[in-house]
This record gives sequence, C-alpha cells and structure tokens, in this order.
Amino acid sequence: MFVILVYDVNQKRVGKVLKISRKYLYWVQNSVLEGEISEANYKMLKRELARVINPEEDSVLFYIFRTTKYSRRETMGVVKGGEDFMY
Repeated sequence: MFVILVYDVNQKRVGKVLKISRKYLYWVQNSVLEGEISEANYKMLKRELARVINPEEDSVLFYIFRTTKYSRRETMGVVKGGEDFMY
C-alpha cells in the first residue's frame, strides 16, 4: 500500500517522530513523508510512533492508498525531497 504521513507534534518530539518515520517512508518536506509500505511495517510504524507522541497534544495523520495508479503529485516552488517516489 502507499501511505502519506503528515504530523504536527510538539517541537520536543519532532526529531524522534521524523527519525522513526524515515525508517519506513521517504521524507517529502517538513512534517510530510510518503512511500510504499507493507501492512506489517505499517503496524510497526504506528506502534513506534505511539510510544513517542503525546496523544493529548500531538497529531499524526495517515492517508492510505491501495495503489498510486490514479494519483499524481504536482509541486509549486521549492522541491524539498522525495520527488522520485510518487508516481
């Protein structure tokens, strides 16, 4: 499956959330990662993030797609990273 992860967490936890997320997905720009991920790795990612975030003040969103066949990404302005990974 293809996942886009978007997070808004307390500044104290940004580095930890990014480090965990980059083990599974590709960094696109500030607080946004994306990539193909297996169901097992998706569960591991969520488990690791749950140990780090504070659910009372942090937010992590997952957009899950079965395929990227019918999607595309357009960029305006500066390309920050991960451009090659969205089809």
